[in-house]
Amino acid sequence: MFITIDPNDRRPIYEQVADEIKALIARGELGEGEALPPVRQLATDLGVNMNTIAVSYRQLQAEGLITIKHGSGAVVASRFAARTDEKELRRPLRNALTSFVLAGLSTGRIMQIVKEEMGELSQK
Repeated sequence: MFITIDPNDRRPIYEQVADEIKALIARGELGEGEALPPVRQLATDLGVNMNTIAVSYRQLQAEGLITIKHGSGAVVASRFAARTDEKELRRPLRNALTSFVLAGLSTGRIMQIVKEEMGELSQK
């Protein structure tokens, strides 16, 4: 499992870690039932505090993407367990699109960015 932390990213480290794991799940690099590294190991590998990784894992669990069993570790949950209604799924997309529009990007450029990102998610 390859996760990178960007020190120049404005997002907190726990959010970066959670987003990286989400992307790995979305691309199929982490499949249903697959174990995530123990909190201590991932924290050591990334050079961050264990609590930071624990917060990431709890966030992913709250979103239904992983299951945490104390003593057994964290595993990727069923993709169907993480289903949310479409209206709620659209909210962060709308926020991202609003940011693109406010940054002055054209509709064509925004669509190109969306296609590129979808291509990244589709690659295995």
